[in-house]
Amino acid sequence: MPLRLHDSLRRQTLPFVPGDPSRVTLYLCGPTVYHYVHIGNARGPVVFDVLVRLLRRRYPRVVYARNVTDVDDKINAAAQAAGLPIGEITRRYAAIYHEDMAALGVAPPDVEPYATEHIGPIIAMIDKLIAGGHAYVAEGHVLFDVASYPDYGRLSGRNVEELIAGARVEVAPYKRNPADFVLWKPSPPELPGWDSPWGRGRPGWHIECSAMSEAHLGETIDIHAGGVDLLFPHHENEIAQSTCAHGGKTFARWWLHNGMLTFEGAKMSKSLGNIERVHDLLQRHPAEALRYALLSAHYRQPLEWSDALVEQSRRTLDRLYGTLRDLGAGTVEAELPEDIEAALEDDLNTPAALAALNEEAARARQLLTHARQPDGSFAPAQQALLARAKARLLGGGHALGLLQQDPQDWFRPAVSELDTARIEALVAERQAARAARDFARADAIRQELATLGVTIEDGPQGTRWSLSRRA
Repeated sequence: MPLRLHDSLRRQTLPFVPGDPSRVTLYLCGPTVYHYVHIGNARGPVVFDVLVRLLRRRYPRVVYARNVTDVDDKINAAAQAAGLPIGEITRRYAAIYHEDMAALGVAPPDVEPYATEHIGPIIAMIDKLIAGGHAYVAEGHVLFDVASYPDYGRLSGRNVEELIAGARVEVAPYKRNPADFVLWKPSPPELPGWDSPWGRGRPGWHIECSAMSEAHLGETIDIHAGGVDLLFPHHENEIAQSTCAHGGKTFARWWLHNGMLTFEGAKMSKSLGNIERVHDLLQRHPAEALRYALLSAHYRQPLEWSDALVEQSRRTLDRLYGTLRDLGAGTVEAELPEDIEAALEDDLNTPAALAALNEEAARARQLLTHARQPDGSFAPAQQALLARAKARLLGGGHALGLLQQDPQDWFRPAVSELDTARIEALVAERQAARAARDFARADAIRQELATLGVTIEDGPQGTRWSLSRRA
């Protein structure tokens, strides 16, 4: 089945055809490192991590770049407020970002360019734009001349007048047009700055990504991805400046945008103060449950974030890991189920892929129930079926970045927090109550165990318990 992806520019879901199948390129807008990222910021890295996994299964070489913005007015303000050097702020929060993404199962990109390491390429690109009549110098600033690019606004689907009316644009007397945006700005002595043909200064945000993408991926890339909140002005401006700097060449063949997270119906954002920081969530929930939750809705749709969503995701993973545990500890070679791959090939339909993964687990549980012999063992033919069921669960999980732990490790972390002897005593008491046909007492004990976060399963071999509540 061909891979189909929705291109925001063409507003269609189309078969994906890279420019060079031997080298597929993808650029994802990364963090501005001045503070902790919130869970909404993690949706793109998680979703497009699944896409990169899919691309790597189809193409011999995928070059995935995700930048770090380490020069920005927000960083300057954060450093000033903290009374710390700017470099200390950026190093601290870049390290935290890497830790948080790794915890969520996001693989590192192949290339991670930092803006401050690309000042030379940025200046060179601005020079090209000035020479081509697409940028001008005014009062120490260099600005992109929006009027010089007739297709400006095509990505967002609005004309320049509408874009100006609907967006906060900086009105300055040195601008030819209110929509013109900054490529280079002057820096006072207390702020970061670099020598340039236009004086000491620093780059604008938009030009950083264009220059870094060109430096590592080339003038035309296959996929540019990011949150829908970046569509305008950031991505609109990237298209304009990159296309003009490269003599009219297509900048990105596909534009992919993930939807926003909402919290109680409102977009999650730092400005509204309705955010959940990834760093904090990782202290309260299993990282894999957060990843599962982020994949639970189609990436282009909004996702309502809540504790209930995370709890539901954790319980689902309890069932999946419980199934893997019951399938046995033998080593198998992972096998990717066809319906999971087909769902991901259909514009990265992770909800359908997760549903297929759960169906695999349901079939495995049925097999465990019906294939067991009276003595609790399995015939060789049934063992082979169980091994394949485990292989398909692991393969489907890997495609989504899930089920990568040993099942015992998944359930183990919370054990030390509870009184294991107490749990065993309650389980034994419940078994005795069931034997005495005191089902009211047995049910009451089950409820008490549930309150402690303990799940019990009754089977031919007796009662098995596991911890469903995790730190």
